[in-house]
Amino acid sequence: MQTTFAPPVPMETAHYGGFWIRFVAILIDGFILGIAQLILIAPVMAALGFASFSAESLNPEDGAAAFAAIFGAMGIIQVVSLVIGWLYFALMQSSKYQATLGKMVLGLKVVDQEGARLSFGKATLRYIGKFISSAVLMIGYLIAAFNPRKQALHDMIASTYVIKK
Repeated sequence: MQTTFAPPVPMETAHYGGFWIRFVAILIDGFILGIAQLILIAPVMAALGFASFSAESLNPEDGAAAFAAIFGAMGIIQVVSLVIGWLYFALMQSSKYQATLGKMVLGLKVVDQEGARLSFGKATLRYIGKFISSAVLMIGYLIAAFNPRKQALHDMIASTYVIKK
């Protein structure tokens, strides 16, 4: 059961967030996520012993082990980054704020097709849809520039809209 903190926005009078304002919002979110990931990933790297890792410390006979350690760490970093991004976007967009920090700064929020707050599941679907939007030269994002309701491909997948407050 979804608890609504604010009444749904009448979609027939909604003002949609266009491509460029959404682009700036994602830049802000990317900066915030980058800092958060650095803070969270640095201890993981230190725990794996990469704080003292240097080319001089490599023993030539241990090349395969070093290669495996580096790629293993990269895998861990990717998983941690993915989880951080998913939780950031899904939790923020399904919260009472209905927006990430970048969208909040620019006066935008994400709503469902009835103009109501997203569930965590719908916000997760929207996040997963962003991978599809990114798949081929970011065309899924560019669709928002030409769509009358300013929906990107991931918005269409999740039946969501980005609107101005």
